[in-house]
This record gives sequence, structure tokens and C-alpha cells, in this order.
Amino acid sequence: MPARLLPAVLLTVFLTPLTALSSPFSDTTTPALILSGSADLYYRYDLARTDKNELTGFTRSNNQFSLGMAEIKLEHKTTRVDMVADLGVGPREREYAYTDKGIAQAIKQLYLSYSPARWLKLTAGTWATHLCYESPDAPANRNYSMSYLFSNDPFSHTGVKAELTSGRNGLMIGIANPSDYRSIPPGGYNNKNIIAQYSYCAGDNLKLYFNYVGGRDIYDNRSHEYDFVLIAKTSTLFSIGFNSAVNRSSLATEKYMNSYCWWGSALYLNLDPKPWLGLTLRTEYFNDQQGERLPAPASVTATTLSANLKVDGFTFIPEFRLDNATVPIFSYHDGAPTHTSTNFLLAVVYSF
Repeated sequence: MPARLLPAVLLTVFLTPLTALSSPFSDTTTPALILSGSADLYYRYDLARTDKNELTGFTRSNNQFSLGMAEIKLEHKTTRVDMVADLGVGPREREYAYTDKGIAQAIKQLYLSYSPARWLKLTAGTWATHLCYESPDAPANRNYSMSYLFSNDPFSHTGVKAELTSGRNGLMIGIANPSDYRSIPPGGYNNKNIIAQYSYCAGDNLKLYFNYVGGRDIYDNRSHEYDFVLIAKTSTLFSIGFNSAVNRSSLATEKYMNSYCWWGSALYLNLDPKPWLGLTLRTEYFNDQQGERLPAPASVTATTLSANLKVDGFTFIPEFRLDNATVPIFSYHDGAPTHTSTNFLLAVVYSF
């Protein structure tokens, strides 16, 4: 199917009158309102005594207590229709919704979903990206600091998508604004991106996701990203996660003559010796030899060890992190360059 026909096809399907759709299940259940939320804050100390060494998202501070995000999520559900309003405030949300200003930054997700059949869901609005192993929500991550892969991925998409399921297989395809843009700013190119995901669920012990997003941004630059996520559970004590991604882009100002590429992989080893105690070791390799996302052409190996101490909805996370680059992209407090960045943080997260 030509890419230019996809918007019309998706919109036609999505806007089909409900009376024309036959469904094997009826909408007779009482609508349910689900309320959830979270709050998080942290203290981070860089051994080089500077805040300039944090090159990943949401923890760009040094030697100070910092707020994360307060979030309230409202979900109204019937058998076939969902409405989700996910609202947040705080530095974490401002960085997540960096393309918006004012009250619009508080909208983390806002979308409507309709299921004309059990195997099909149609969604329109703004939702968090399907790429990467990690989540913008602190309670959903075992490491508090973020990976290079997550920090350089899209955060959200605004558009329409269709999700199909058949047995253990799932397929999502949609069309959206350029990544992270809920609306196109004045002077920006009104381009569209294709988003897609194939998923395979072998049960609770193995899940695979193959993800894609590609198109042109508001500056008319081209970008294509391919992302893979694996989640495996070997026992009640041990599980692993794996994420790998490659991004290729070219600039309109160079008439797309040059290609730029960054890629990386991250492995997550999770140990849960007690219901109230979890340990996660994240080892990541991020390669940006053309300096597109790092301060200079380099590759970085980052190792992060986090503990999760849980009491009801409360989680205390002590964390130690060491980043080592092939060239001195980090610095000491006096500005002297260095290959390494070492820091620790203490975070508290509460969710309900």
C-alpha cells in the first residue's frame, strides 16, 4: 500500500459509523472509572561535582534534592470504548513534553480507543511511545536513571493507530505527527510518520517486540528507527530484559546526501530474592560515532546497579552508575575533560 494512502485508510476505518459494525460482544457492562497515580523525587551526587555529565533524561542535577513527576491517570472503560487522560506535573513531565508550553505540558497521554471486535482496537490521540524497554513513568522502571536508548528515542506519538491480535501474535500500525509533537509549530513542516509494532507473547515467561517509527520531522529531515525488545522470566527469582535499536537519519539542509547513524543495546538482569527486595543490573552500549546525539563522536558503556526496597506502594531506590566513553565527553567541576562519569542517587517512588 502506498504510504500516502495509509492516512485515508486508517481514518476511514476509525470513523466508520458504529451502527455499521457487527461485534460478537455487546456493550452492556457498567462503565468503570479507574484512578491511579504516582509521585517521585530523588537526590543525585556526581563524583566530579558537576551537573554537566548527565547525558540521559530526567536526572540532570547534582548535589541537590530534585522533584520528578506527580501523575494522575484517569481511565474510563466500557466493553468496547476506553478513554485515558494521563496528567503530570514536575521537571520529569516538562522534559517528557518538551515540545509543548504552558498547561499543555501537563498532558502526558490523552486518547480514545474503540474495539469493534475482540481482535481489533482503534486508537486516536496522544500516547507514550511503543519503542524501548523503559517507560517515562518512574514506577514502571527498576532503574531510576534512564538509558541512552530511551533518552534518544521518541517519547510520545500523536495520531491514529490500529492494533490487531491473533492468538499469541499482535500487530500495530499507525500514522502520527513527527515524534513528540502534539501539534506542528508555526513554520514547521506538517509531515507524518509511520509507526508499527509486531509482538509475540509466548506466555508470561517470554515476550518479543519488533518496533519501527519513520518519516520526516518538522524540519523535513528524514529518520528511520528500528527497535527490538525482549522480556524473559526464567523463574520467580530471575528475569531479563533486552533492548536494541538503530537509528538512521539524513538532513534536508544537506539534500539527504549524508546519512547519520546511532545504535545501541542494553541488557537488564533482574533478581528478586524477596517480595520486598529487587536488584537490577543494567549494562548498556551506545554508539554515536558521528556525534549526532553525544557531545562528540564517541561510544559509551554505562553500567547501573539499582536496588528496589518496597513497602506497599512505596519504593526506595539506591543506585550507583558508571559511564565510560571512548573519548573525553565528560568533565570535572573545573572543566577538565574526562572519559568517565560516576554518580549515585537515592530515589523515592510512590504509586497507587
